[in-house]
Amino acid sequence: MADFPFDAVLFDCDGVLVDSEPITNRVLTEMLGELGWQLSIEETMRIFVGKAVKDEAPLIEARTGVAITTDWLMQFRARRNAALDKELAAIPGAVTAVRAIHAALNGRIAVASGADRVKVELQLTKAGILECFEGRIFSGHETPRSKPFPDVYLAAAAALSVDPARCAIVEDTVTGATAGVAAGATVFGYCPNEFGHSSAAALRAAGVVQVFRDMSDLPGLLAAWRGKA
Repeated sequence: MADFPFDAVLFDCDGVLVDSEPITNRVLTEMLGELGWQLSIEETMRIFVGKAVKDEAPLIEARTGVAITTDWLMQFRARRNAALDKELAAIPGAVTAVRAIHAALNGRIAVASGADRVKVELQLTKAGILECFEGRIFSGHETPRSKPFPDVYLAAAAALSVDPARCAIVEDTVTGATAGVAAGATVFGYCPNEFGHSSAAALRAAGVVQVFRDMSDLPGLLAAWRGKA
């Protein structure tokens, strides 16, 4: 991979590196039910995947009539993190792919997530790849705007001193892909299935250049890319 065509690779976390969405959305489903909004996990995922729960507070309040306070969000994060700590697994093939890309780019990789930093670091630790990203973890909670705006990806590229146009981004939702395209990067879409991920058609419509189903294929796809980068 000596002629790697990108200067850096930026990863989303949830649904790309770790299989967190079913766990997180189960907890969210339970807590929304406690507020009186009864949803199936599938319905919750369709509404919330790719979005920060804090950004969806107006929707929750409209459906439940209950104010979403900082305390409620803290309770959600605590229950979510406890479940993730107990159950979380890496996406199949992700650990090997991350290590290969990390080696190919001499460490010029980053995580740029819409989730809060505590969650991202917990998940990378559970997956066994925190050391690949230490010092290069970026949270949409710490930028002026979260995805679908490009802020978190622009922050990651700036920290790596890389032009966003020379970055590949790996996403699995329309929200994240929209952010990556807005940043000016080349976006690859992970879509093993449509449960917890945006559909291949939706990802392409958002500007993803290539959709793939197996994370093990990612290093080769990136290395072989001869498009705009």
